[in-house]
Amino acid sequence: MANAAPWPAIHAERAALAEDLAALTDDQWSTPSLCTQWSVWEVLGHLTATAKMTPYKFVSGMVGTGLRFAVFAAKNVAAETRGTPADTLAEFRSVLTATTSPPGPVDSWLGETLVHAEDIRRPLGIEHDYPMDALVRVADFYKGSNLLIGTKNRIAGLSLRATDTAWTIGAGPEVAGPMLDLVMAMTGRAAGLDGLTGDGVDSLRERI
Repeated sequence: MANAAPWPAIHAERAALAEDLAALTDDQWSTPSLCTQWSVWEVLGHLTATAKMTPYKFVSGMVGTGLRFAVFAAKNVAAETRGTPADTLAEFRSVLTATTSPPGPVDSWLGETLVHAEDIRRPLGIEHDYPMDALVRVADFYKGSNLLIGTKNRIAGLSLRATDTAWTIGAGPEVAGPMLDLVMAMTGRAAGLDGLTGDGVDSLRERI
């Protein structure tokens, strides 16, 4: 997978998420996600909007909101959640195999898919076995990027080591744990810290 476009993995993970959400109750749809400003329903709306996005739509939309990304994203989420959760899920299902996206590295959309899926699943208590090669690919992408998420700065001066696969980066106080928890912490999710150990965890916690 390292050299191939990750669209098959993106499509498979979208489909798996749709199946996991098929039987949610109204109360579950309103559960706060790990994206603190959004419910799990709204995160699904964001994933749907991203799957529909094109470079032209992204640029024109950003211009229309005064280049304010948070406002742009919120506008798209509102559009995708104007009906019912069932409507949003149906729209998400309609774009499961889409290969359109905003401008940017394709690995960022794999990361978007995996991380936001866990933003939804973890507060709902839904466990999912993410493909290890996809998690490693996402971690390798994020480790050198500060774009929007700021991972490169967040993990500077720390050594990260996965305990469920052969992956390690950096030098300094160690942060060790499952690959999924490392990815979630790298992308600023405090919930990811729960599965991590090592002398560097406190430093990482301060940066989230």
